[in-house]
Amino acid sequence: MSSYRISKVLSELNIGLDTAVDYLKSKGHEVEKNRNAKVDQAQYDLLLESFASDKTSKDKAETLIQQKREEKEAIQAERVEAEKAKPEVIRGTAKLDGPKISGKIDLTPKPKAAPAKAEPAPAKVEAVKEAPKPEAKAPEAAKPEVIAPAEPTPAKEEVKAPVAEAPAASPAPTKEEAPAPAKEDGTHTTQYQKLDGPKLTGQTIDLAQFAKKPKPAGEAGKRKRIKTEGLQKPAAGGGRTTTGAATVGGPRRDNNRPGLGSRRGAPAGAPKEVSKEDIERKIKETLEKLGGGRKSKGSKMRRDKRAERSERREMEELERIEGEKTLKLTEFVTLLEVANMMGVSPTEVISTCMSLGIMASMNQRLDKETLTIVADEFGYEVEFVDEEMQEVFNEEDLEENLVSRSPIVTVMGHVDHGKTSLLDFIRKDNVIAGEAGGITQHIGAYSVELASGQRIAFLDTPGHEAFTAMRARGAQVTDIVIIVISADDSVMPQTKEAISHAQAAGVPMVIAINKIDRPDANPERIKEQLSQMNLLVEDWGGKIQSQEISAKSGLNVDKLLEKVLLEAEMLDLKADPNRLAKGTVIEATLDKGRGYVTTLLNQSGTLRIGDYILVGPHSGKVRAMMDERGNKLKEVGPSMPVSILGLDGAPQAGDNYIVMEDEREAKNIATRRQQLAREQSVRSQKNLTLEEIGRRLAVGDFQELNIVLKGDVDGSIEALADSLQRLSTEEIQVNIIHKAVGGITDSDVLLASASKAVIVGFQVRPAASARKLAEKEDIEIRLYSIIYDAINDIKDAMSGMLSPDLKEEITCTLEIRETFKISKVGTIAGCMVTDGTITRNTRVRIIREGVVVYTGELGSLKRFKDDVKEVKKGMDCGLNIKNFNDIKVGDVIEGFKEVEVQREI
Repeated sequence: MSSYRISKVLSELNIGLDTAVDYLKSKGHEVEKNRNAKVDQAQYDLLLESFASDKTSKDKAETLIQQKREEKEAIQAERVEAEKAKPEVIRGTAKLDGPKISGKIDLTPKPKAAPAKAEPAPAKVEAVKEAPKPEAKAPEAAKPEVIAPAEPTPAKEEVKAPVAEAPAASPAPTKEEAPAPAKEDGTHTTQYQKLDGPKLTGQTIDLAQFAKKPKPAGEAGKRKRIKTEGLQKPAAGGGRTTTGAATVGGPRRDNNRPGLGSRRGAPAGAPKEVSKEDIERKIKETLEKLGGGRKSKGSKMRRDKRAERSERREMEELERIEGEKTLKLTEFVTLLEVANMMGVSPTEVISTCMSLGIMASMNQRLDKETLTIVADEFGYEVEFVDEEMQEVFNEEDLEENLVSRSPIVTVMGHVDHGKTSLLDFIRKDNVIAGEAGGITQHIGAYSVELASGQRIAFLDTPGHEAFTAMRARGAQVTDIVIIVISADDSVMPQTKEAISHAQAAGVPMVIAINKIDRPDANPERIKEQLSQMNLLVEDWGGKIQSQEISAKSGLNVDKLLEKVLLEAEMLDLKADPNRLAKGTVIEATLDKGRGYVTTLLNQSGTLRIGDYILVGPHSGKVRAMMDERGNKLKEVGPSMPVSILGLDGAPQAGDNYIVMEDEREAKNIATRRQQLAREQSVRSQKNLTLEEIGRRLAVGDFQELNIVLKGDVDGSIEALADSLQRLSTEEIQVNIIHKAVGGITDSDVLLASASKAVIVGFQVRPAASARKLAEKEDIEIRLYSIIYDAINDIKDAMSGMLSPDLKEEITCTLEIRETFKISKVGTIAGCMVTDGTITRNTRVRIIREGVVVYTGELGSLKRFKDDVKEVKKGMDCGLNIKNFNDIKVGDVIEGFKEVEVQREI
């Protein structure tokens, strides 16, 4: 059955998440209130049937928008076409045939010329006169027959011939252009007479003189031409001749340009027939040129191999291009690594996660579904390289083996609101006394048996802002969340963040309003602030249970536990104790005597001593198990926290673990994961690009602070590394080059020496040899037990690396009372010190009528005739200013000095 993601369904139907979930719930379908959850086909059909009108409205709106867009594009296209069509209409490019010549007007009488010499002139006049009318003369020029002298018809050649032979100019008037008679008023009127055509003079033009001479027979045979039957070589000089008074007409042929079937100089005779063999040979040659002819088997194989290699190269190039947009990831990848692999800043990825309703930090690891969605937002595809190894986790619980299990409850809230104090009262213990600074810095797992015999597994999370990932981890593995809020405070940022984690995980919440025994407690204000976040408690008509308690005195704690158990009964929690155990890693630490100690929360199945366990890139055999008080255990059931020994490394908090039957298979998978983790770390390294180099040059004084971070547990290291990396600025970048669980060793010191780094230890101590090596290599080791101190010290160190700002400080003010000009010395000013003390090295500026006219140094400072080092307020003195003599009475001299001010981050 096909499934649909809720976010896509909401976008398609144009409805909200609450509307869809409430409607499906009213129809008997329970759906997780999460935009990343999925619905089946039946649930999708229900939503489609109910909210089809919303979808129709959205479709109409989209259709209308599309129509508007198409109309706009059509209008733009018409404008473009109109712009293109404009240059074609160019009025200035019209070609004129010239003026129409209708004749000549001769206004002056001319002498009469001889008849014999004036006869060619009418032909010239007629030719000029009839030139603008080619339509009327074209039929006459095309006649092929011979025209007799008695009935002359003008032909194209005959018109040209007299013009060529005619004199250059003939001023004599013709009979067609008669003198215009003069009228009484002095005007003349021109009379026209139509010409009958040219008159033949009897002369003949021999066109053979213009024909090219034929080539010799030897040269004519050098080029072979295909001759056509029925065509003969024309006679030498062939063309038309005009003899006597007769002209030979017909279609004109140019002897200088051979026509179809005519070849100059080719031997006369019948054309050679093309044989069938010649045709087959030509076809064979053409096929061979096209590659279709018969070739040897070897050449064909070589051609096929070349084509195959070319195709393979093209496929590899396509795969390379597609591979650049494909991220190869494993299940344990952090947000920072994903950002580096995509080439974007972690802030953009965090913003994308927040828009999806996921609260994430830089070092928090994302699940596969979230990774796929985030990568898709940036145009990348995700390929999980350990997909084949995840099949071992897909074992389903058998329905007949399911039994009720105890709930897993996480206590969350703001720092110092009483979370650990509440657990202390429930467990009858004092955990706060063992925490540095009185604040929780680890995630603790405890199993508590109530008076009624029921058991509850509690997870205590830190409230400091740096432990965002721990709170998110606690919300992901829990069944119920207790939000602790102090009645004498308000809903703080970490409280809101904890509520967001619980809502994102989709787990029910119980509000515990603590410290109600204080005189300034105001529980109603807390409920009002919660209502502003759309969280209504039952007292205010909502669905969220709340209880006013006092963790210190134990007031109403039992009622709080009853409400927690009521929520657990509604959830109907079950697990299969007979299957192989699986669960989540809570914490991991390195003990010098016992090795790696891992705190697990067993969620299903039964974990026993001797089981082969696989967790992330580590594996091992369970050698010992202890509860939170150090009591040894032999087996652990569902919903039970436990600490184990036997792993070959410290897994990351939040890793899933599973018990496997075959130790060899567990080791093989762990080895494969280690290899994938190394490859992924290489891919996720951010190399220095030209853009980054340019940015550093633009900043100017850019510096880096490299840190080697070692801690007691993985969760604290993750929180501290995330906080330190957020301290980076444009001028100083914090790089965590190495972070691991355990004490500070010689290898850490050598790494710090090679990378010029500072070693930061959180609740760990260096070995004696490592301390001596650090002194020898001059490596600084900073040790902390409280996360506040570590963050503040690193911030101060970064502030010291910044170049200081220069601040100007006014030290004295003097008034010029008199001036004296001394040769070879300059102008001396007699002054009175009105404020402060002026010294010999004080820099001064001259102020005239409120405007600074000069800034410089003192040349000399005297009192009477003696040089002095300083002159105090209320005393007079004499001074001159180096390289400046334009001093006037009434000017003010201001002394100042530049002071370096340390910048802060």
